[in-house]
Amino acid sequence: MFRSLMPFGRPVESASTDPMLSLQRQVNSLFEDMFRGVPAFPERGTFALEPSIDLKETDDAVEVEAELPGVDKNDIEVTLEDGTLTIKGEKKVEKEESKAGYYMSERRYGSFLRSVGLPPGVDVEKISADFSNGVLKVTLPKIPEAQAKARRIEVKTAK
Repeated sequence: MFRSLMPFGRPVESASTDPMLSLQRQVNSLFEDMFRGVPAFPERGTFALEPSIDLKETDDAVEVEAELPGVDKNDIEVTLEDGTLTIKGEKKVEKEESKAGYYMSERRYGSFLRSVGLPPGVDVEKISADFSNGVLKVTLPKIPEAQAKARRIEVKTAK
């Protein structure tokens, strides 16, 4: 009995007869397929396919800030459709270096897309977007009816 608990010294079952081994191989295959083509250690300075964003809601507006370092303003598109704000664009990096007996040229391109669902009550006619120092700030003012009216709620003890 004790020998059957030991992982060594017993015959190895094939995937066709051991359902756990078969499941493990399927899970491994799923992860291998999902990450195929994505570098395990991206080069320093590369741009993620999904930029980082900060989403903040105040009493009178919703503010979205997206980090887009190295992206040109003309390569950014901001849209609002059916309550979803979408920021998309393309980053282009071209580097050329030439010295005595040495020439290096690199080109990297990458598209990005980030969508965020917004709460109802945004005034679509007054939305603004500003881009400065690699940060895109989109301000979505709320309509007056949607602006929060703070109210203190009394906390009672349970009996």
